[in-house]
Amino acid sequence: MKDTFFRSMTWLHTWVGLLVCWLLFLIFIAGTLAFFRWELNFWAKPEIHHFEQPQQRVAAQQAQIIQGFAYLQQQAPKSERWNISLADERKDWLTYSYQEPREPGKRAPWQDYYVNPKTLEGVDTVRESKGGHFFYRLHFDLHYLDVRTARWLVCFASLFMLIALITGVVIHKRIFKDLFSLRTNKGVRSWLDSHNLSSVLALPFHIMITYTGLITLIFMLFPYPTMTAYDDGLRGFYADVFNFQRTEPANEPTAMVGVNTLLDQLYTKWPDADIRQVRIDHPNDRSASVRFIIDSGKAIVDRPPSITFNATTGEVIDINEVDRSVSEAIYDGMIALHAARMAQPVLRWLYVLCGLAGCIMIASGAIMWAKRLHQRNKKQRPAIGLHTVDSLNLGTFMGLPLATLAFFYANRLLPMHVSERADKEILAFFLTWAAVQAWAVFKPYSWRLLNAIIAGACIGLVAINSMTTQGSLLHFIDSKQWTLLGFDLVCLFAATCFAYAAYRGNRKQRTWLGSLEELSV
Repeated sequence: MKDTFFRSMTWLHTWVGLLVCWLLFLIFIAGTLAFFRWELNFWAKPEIHHFEQPQQRVAAQQAQIIQGFAYLQQQAPKSERWNISLADERKDWLTYSYQEPREPGKRAPWQDYYVNPKTLEGVDTVRESKGGHFFYRLHFDLHYLDVRTARWLVCFASLFMLIALITGVVIHKRIFKDLFSLRTNKGVRSWLDSHNLSSVLALPFHIMITYTGLITLIFMLFPYPTMTAYDDGLRGFYADVFNFQRTEPANEPTAMVGVNTLLDQLYTKWPDADIRQVRIDHPNDRSASVRFIIDSGKAIVDRPPSITFNATTGEVIDINEVDRSVSEAIYDGMIALHAARMAQPVLRWLYVLCGLAGCIMIASGAIMWAKRLHQRNKKQRPAIGLHTVDSLNLGTFMGLPLATLAFFYANRLLPMHVSERADKEILAFFLTWAAVQAWAVFKPYSWRLLNAIIAGACIGLVAINSMTTQGSLLHFIDSKQWTLLGFDLVCLFAATCFAYAAYRGNRKQRTWLGSLEELSV
């Protein structure tokens, strides 16, 4: 540590930020995209782009559920689980799903049937794609890693992030003055202004999203109170507090009561219920249960209201109300805040803008640190550590945006019936990121080139989308498909930003490489 408190905090801020900045950038960019995961799911499946909502969406739900039970009873009477996911304000599609038999060592796959909620007509062939769910899971499961290992890494990165935020406030002597400072063409000073501005403008969001992120995994970090209070640890805690327990199949075939009987009881309790999902465990078995999950509206809750029935007798097993104890409400509210469960369109866009500010904060801090060291050692060849940081900066901050575009390109260009299509989209993401990172090892200063490539890829994605789905900007406006229009407009805006960055980039001689390299200002 240093000789003064201020210098100690500066040292701590620098190193806790730098050590995990590349992982944090992945978490932030994937988490930011996940705020629009349902919209990305819709974009990723052009076969359902023509679906429409009925005029009386809630009133139409009963017929949709009845048809869903009939379809699932016909298609998969022996499946372990059924699921009916209804349309809502963000989803213009209805899905009937059933779980297929599980292979040893693997999760049981689900078979989805997409239905137009207005006409109740299904689409037999819909391309396989994770869509926005990939980015949602990526930001805390890191995809290829073991789930528990990945979540521990994310927790440590979040803890470092929280320390960096607190120490950043401590060392920021002119926090309000710098809020209005953004000097361009000033080298390191410009990067510092970008770092300060993106940090301070969204500081409440950064603290909230980091702290609540840790809270979502708090029982993994600190399981000991529950292990002390419950004989079976976390399993008993979840069963007691959250009524989270799954019954085992009785393996005794038993007819289920009519779904109308269950709906009558549901609407008696909640006459205006807006049903989001229906989950059926062990259908056609003596242990069968049906759970109706109700929309919580604008309430800041993670677990929405629900009612669970015994599917063979029609008796109520459990009712989950919104009213909770203070501790439950705080915990549940924090998870809801982190996931933006209650966010309407304006608030959701604010979440996204603050998430992008977090990406800028992380990237500008790492680049500024490297540039300062380059200034101090102008006449020396950069050490291997600094070269590594330069490579990671380019590979991460340019590689992840390009990898995201590759994911969307793969969605449009891969053949419809290729095996494991969704996994190949994800593979395109990671291969592109790996290729950019490999390039960065040998060309760590080619920012201008990659900015231009990303700008071109953004424009190309709009063109590819138009050619493969027969949907253009004018078509989206005419048909009022605002989600698809918004995707294309975001791509064009991103293309403008990256093109401007490429245009402003300058060339700087790097004699220790023996060639002319590209640097962005």
